Amino acid sequence: MGDFVHLHLHTEYSLLDGACRIRELPRRVKELGQDAVAITDHGVLYGAIDFYKACKKEGVKPIIGCEVYVAPRTRFDKVHKVDNSPYHLVLLCKNEEGYQNLMQLVSLSSIEGFYSKPRVDLELLRRYSGGLIALSACLAGEIPRKLVNGDYDGARETALRYRDIFGPDNYYLEVQDHGIPEQLEILPRLRQLSEETGIPMAATNDCHYLRREDARMQNILVCIQTGHVVGDGGVLEFPTDEFYLKSRSEMEQSLAGFQDALDNTLKIADRCNLEFTFGQTRLPHFAVPDGRDHEEYFADLARRGLKKRYGEITPELQARWDYEMDVITRMGYTDYYLIVWDFIRYAKSQGIPVGPGRGSGAGSLIAYCIGITGVDPMKYQLIFERFLNPERISMPDFDVDFCYERRQEVIDYVVRKYGADHVAQIITFGTMAARAAIRDVGRAMGMSYQAVDRVAKAVPFGLKMTIERALKDSKELRELQEGSAEVRELLDMAQRVEGMPRHASTHAAGVVITADPVSAYVPLQKSDESIITQYPMTTLEELGLLKMDFLGLRNLTVIDHCEKEIRRTHPNFSVRTISLEDEAVFQMFSRGETEGVFQF
Repeated sequence: MGDFVHLHLHTEYSLLDGACRIRELPRRVKELGQDAVAITDHGVLYGAIDFYKACKKEGVKPIIGCEVYVAPRTRFDKVHKVDNSPYHLVLLCKNEEGYQNLMQLVSLSSIEGFYSKPRVDLELLRRYSGGLIALSACLAGEIPRKLVNGDYDGARETALRYRDIFGPDNYYLEVQDHGIPEQLEILPRLRQLSEETGIPMAATNDCHYLRREDARMQNILVCIQTGHVVGDGGVLEFPTDEFYLKSRSEMEQSLAGFQDALDNTLKIADRCNLEFTFGQTRLPHFAVPDGRDHEEYFADLARRGLKKRYGEITPELQARWDYEMDVITRMGYTDYYLIVWDFIRYAKSQGIPVGPGRGSGAGSLIAYCIGITGVDPMKYQLIFERFLNPERISMPDFDVDFCYERRQEVIDYVVRKYGADHVAQIITFGTMAARAAIRDVGRAMGMSYQAVDRVAKAVPFGLKMTIERALKDSKELRELQEGSAEVRELLDMAQRVEGMPRHASTHAAGVVITADPVSAYVPLQKSDESIITQYPMTTLEELGLLKMDFLGLRNLTVIDHCEKEIRRTHPNFSVRTISLEDEAVFQMFSRGETEGVFQF
């Protein structure tokens, strides 16, 4: 296990507070001669899977955890000045049970306990303590706070309460030294507490960045978050530059005489063994009427659809139908087709306009037969394999467009059908792109708006534009950089924070539907009134979950309004009966009169 393991660490997913970049972290851990590391972001599990994969790739053992906030009273008490400074507590997963419990704690802390921060309480900790190891956290932990206030008896009582909750082998008193006077003051008392109660100690460094020289970057991030300028004494500014990933010898220097606490990190890391499986599909169950066999029901539906769409069935048509049916059933996507078929059928039955289908899904004959899509793949020689083939690892994906105004009705139907706890919307992270990073950093550095604006505007527009690329492409930017030390620092700092997640919001279209309640697979949180996953879309797909895009499309709404208008004078008019070979339309297109035509 190397000679020491960091068990208290904040990645960029402790939004605008942590700056240990996940992509660089495992390599730095190895350079220090360590073999394992933990992720403990504030109150969330956003980065857990990215972190796990990055560590595995570098041969470092990932330990999944979270620094949760514990409500001073209960998670339901929300009184100003009483309940808004919760205690910190570090939780680490030993195994699958621990991960399941941590997901519940993190989800409920947001859904039920949110009050300026997501908060758990003692009742939740008692209910979901299995499989977890707890550490008493930094100066914001309950025990350190009581010790700083001179309440030794209260600290002792708290320590024994937590040991009872997590069990004698699963609770540790955390010792830290970042050169802060209060930490030095309580170290002997933590040692005394440990000796009196027999609760072991664990040494941590509250890592917020990878190297000492990153302290300024982290300070800038905190200032971006709080709207302060570096050095004006903002509330969250860190008092020292010791909050980095330290080596064993650096830890020994600051915590002399705490060898046992340093060694205990190896014992803890040894006991944390959580593995994730990727690429296994976990589809929700589709309830077939009168308990018939799924595949039989599906085949019957598709057979009737084939007859209805084509009338006469040629050998070529039958061969394609058989082939697709074989691939769909063999790959286990029968329920997937049925789920999509069901909510599209619902939308149509309610008169909600649905798009004819686009993307690779339009290549499926069976989708056309059962009415998921409205484009004949045989007529246009569309390829099924683009959508589904035995080599494809990721989940297939029908993009379905609904009328912009009534899209929510379809989502509400899905929620009713599968149960509110089986459906969730999906998180997405706004990241700091090149120009935004420059503006944010410039503001935090206290530079004038004009100076920052000049630098930001010198970054050319372009897809996936980075500061590095902008320096190559823009002569003006290079000249600004060469002409001023302040601009040099601005660009250097902006490059370091570029691409970091800045805030979380709800994905415009994505919905996940699960077999068991969603919280059994992924952590959740509350976003306004909806419940959203804490993992973004790509992560959900890697975990094998079914995500659907319910896209709201204004064009469908516009067409619907036009149809209704025309029917006032031509009652039988329908868009569906218009010839697709209309000469006048092609002439109009040839003249370039295509404004307002979607995806032409």
